[in-house]
Parts: sequence; C-alpha cells; structure tokens
Amino acid sequence: MHAALRRARPALGTLVEIGVEGLPEAAALAAIEAAFAEVAAVQRCMSFHASDSDLARLHRAACGSVVRVDARTFAVLRMAQRVALASQGAFDVSVAARLVRLGLLPRPASPFEPAPDANWRDIELPDDCSVRLRRPLWIDLGGIAKGYAVDRAIGILAGRGASHALVNAGGDLRVHGARATPVFLRVGQRVPRTPQLELSDAAIASSAPDGFDDAAPRPHLHGATRATVRGGASASVVAAQCMVADALTKVVLAAEPECSARVLAAFGAHALVHRPASGFERLGLAA
Repeated sequence: MHAALRRARPALGTLVEIGVEGLPEAAALAAIEAAFAEVAAVQRCMSFHASDSDLARLHRAACGSVVRVDARTFAVLRMAQRVALASQGAFDVSVAARLVRLGLLPRPASPFEPAPDANWRDIELPDDCSVRLRRPLWIDLGGIAKGYAVDRAIGILAGRGASHALVNAGGDLRVHGARATPVFLRVGQRVPRTPQLELSDAAIASSAPDGFDDAAPRPHLHGATRATVRGGASASVVAAQCMVADALTKVVLAAEPECSARVLAAFGAHALVHRPASGFERLGLAA
C-alpha cells in the first residue's frame, strides 16, 4: 500500500494543498507537480491583473472583435453564462467595472469604458475558444476560476491513477475517490472541532461577504443590480464540479432563497448557509 503524500504552495491568491494516495512516491510527486502546473496555467489564462492573460487581451481588443482564448478560459466563460442564465443574472462576471470603481480591482489597460448597463448577455461565445464583447465591458472570473483550477488539478491526479486525491484552494475543495473526507466549515473566523459533512467524489466551495482569514475581504455583488451583498451569512455549496460550487456560492449569497433553490436544483447541488442569528440552514437537494 502506497503512503499518502501532500504538498502545499501559494497560488490563486491563497494556499493550495494537493494530496494523493495509491501511487508510488515518484509517481505521486510527478502527479502533484503536474497538478500544480495546471493550477498555474489556469491562473495565467484568467488573471485580471496579468497583462498577458486572456482577460487582458479581451479588455484591450476593440469592442465587437473576435478574440481567441485558451480552451480553459472558454470553458469557464461558458459555465459562467449557464449560471448567469439560470440565476437571472444574480451571478454575472461582467461586474468587474463596479469592482474597479470600488477600488478592489485595478483599471485594466482598455481603450474603452464599460457601458453602465452592459451585462453577461453582451459576452458572446460564437464558436469554440472565441469570445466577442457585443458591448464594452470588463470581465472578472474571480468568482469561478479558482474552483475550475481545483477541477483541473483533480483531473490530472485522477488521470495519473490516484485512488484518492484532494485539492483544497482556500476552501474550494474537491475530493476524488469513494472514501469519505470530513469537511470543517468555518463559522466566521472560527473552524469547528467536528465536521459538518463528509465528501466523496464531489466538491465544496465556501464564500462570505467579508471573506475568510486566508482571503482578502472583498464584497460580493448581486450581478443584476450591482448592489453589495450585506449581512454576516456565509454559504457553502456542494456540487459535482468545484467551479459550479464556486459560482453558486455567490448566487446563494445574493439571490432570494426561491431563486437560489431553483438554481441549486438545476445543477444538482445543495448548500449549507450559516447565519449568525440562526446557525446552519440547508438549501437545495439536502434540505
């Protein structure tokens, strides 16, 4: 029986931990290195800050022109559009202009100012790996790309033959393998002593309007209204894919409960919402 191996490195604005079981040590180390390389590739493609990322090229391009992007970026944009449609715009990656105005993102090197009423519907995906902005807008994938990076890393580890694998990027967690892994959900800045759930062959992502202690505080915005999400609630979503769980935490925090429940059901997900006054509440399939 091969021993479990774990490694951790800073990436994606947090600490990324990768663990594998079921492989000889050399193969396990090679799989972990490949998974970290994939995480770095996702970060390069979708960084809002890097001047050579796909987002930077989109922001520099003339409005209406077609821009070719990496297949990873295209996959995330396509899922972002699905979540936006299902949530009636509560999740919208075109909120970047609002975040820039709030001083939470730097102004990109862009020849245009975003149209005040531009939204996710103005992001067109005409064919594979092609993106066109129908109206001027800026895109921020910070609400979904970290989960996607976790998915890609898990895919590498599973493809290398790991019997059990875990990738945790600051609370965006996915487990490969049938053995249950206990999950401890933070309550404010406190981590409980007993797990609230167990995870096998699934993913979980957690978000809170004020951030957690390994993430810089950054308000969540309702995609349709651009209003800041208020209150001390936190949301943890369990789904098959971590990028889905990542995006749906923002829906649960921003949208009305009826909308959140409908969107969770559409993606086969469920949520645990914590409110300081009432504790944990289940929403979706496990309610």
